[in-house]
Amino acid sequence: MLLSLVLHTYSMRYVLPAAVMMGTAPTYMLAWGAWRLLSAVLPSRFYREVDDRLYTIYQSMVLFFFENYTGVQVIIYGDLPKNKENVIYLSNHQCTVDWIIADMLAIRQNALGHVRYVLKDGLKWLPLYGWYFSQHGGVYVKRSAKFNEKEMREKLRAQMKAETPMYLVIFPEGTRYNPEIPKVIADSQSFAEKEGLAILKHVLTPRVKATHVAIDSMKDYLDAVYDVTVAYEGTVDHKGQRKLAPSMTEFLCKECPRVHIFIDRIDLKDIPEEQMYMRRWLHERFEIKDKLLIEFYDAKDSKRRNKFPGKSVHSKLSLKKTLPSLLFLGGLTASMLLTESGRKLYVKTWIYGTLIGCLWVSIKP
Repeated sequence: MLLSLVLHTYSMRYVLPAAVMMGTAPTYMLAWGAWRLLSAVLPSRFYREVDDRLYTIYQSMVLFFFENYTGVQVIIYGDLPKNKENVIYLSNHQCTVDWIIADMLAIRQNALGHVRYVLKDGLKWLPLYGWYFSQHGGVYVKRSAKFNEKEMREKLRAQMKAETPMYLVIFPEGTRYNPEIPKVIADSQSFAEKEGLAILKHVLTPRVKATHVAIDSMKDYLDAVYDVTVAYEGTVDHKGQRKLAPSMTEFLCKECPRVHIFIDRIDLKDIPEEQMYMRRWLHERFEIKDKLLIEFYDAKDSKRRNKFPGKSVHSKLSLKKTLPSLLFLGGLTASMLLTESGRKLYVKTWIYGTLIGCLWVSIKP
């Protein structure tokens, strides 16, 4: 019985991080909402600067748990510039932690507040978060024939007009690579074969629409494109077969010892402009990802497995980057919950913030 209790406690290590991250959301939304109202008569650029700072505070707190709390080793390969840039970040997609990986890189460039996502449309209904991500410059898109190119272009042009720094994260596969759903992988490979494209093993056939619209709309605004390949160590079973990448819960339970991140910085001049040529270019980039992942998971020489080729750096995130944000947001939330009026405001923020957010995203993209 004691052993069962210990095991249960061990498996519940995600509860504290989840409680803090979700629990501070209303406090954050109140702070952001107050700033939004105060800045209504100010230039949009001024609003964006403070919004980016607020976003940095919240996401720094999130990274405290995903890096400092878990103790995960972040291994970086390739060239990650030290200075912040306006970029499009293209990555393979296999789990919910992939969103956090973008934050891990951005904070190392002092660009955490600049991170904005291209998200699937259904995520806009997330309580509080769905609305806020849209307000922070995120773009919600629908798949396939329902993709609204005009809507995405308008959103990106509005961001450029406001001189908003951009660290735009896109997952071109459109959905996660999941070894437990072989039909999705098989369909992706069949489509590639039908289109005369190389068949990929460890990634899905990428979709070009969102990537093309983003690069085409912002080509004079961007400094580069970051082509990012991510591998989570420990995602191979005893038979050597790839298994599901860790969820956020599993990651917070310290079930991923190391995450490997390969970055290739690409100049805009090296990317074709026309969609049909960009489609071929994007697929070639995913062929490179696939080769990197084949080396990582399947290399015949066991010494070459569980790492990417080339030089690497074990990048440890300082507590100075994350702990102050945790103490600040945690302290504000605790202070609010200590009083009856604060608790009522807290609950009302969850309820009315969610309702207003759902109404807003149903009206505006």
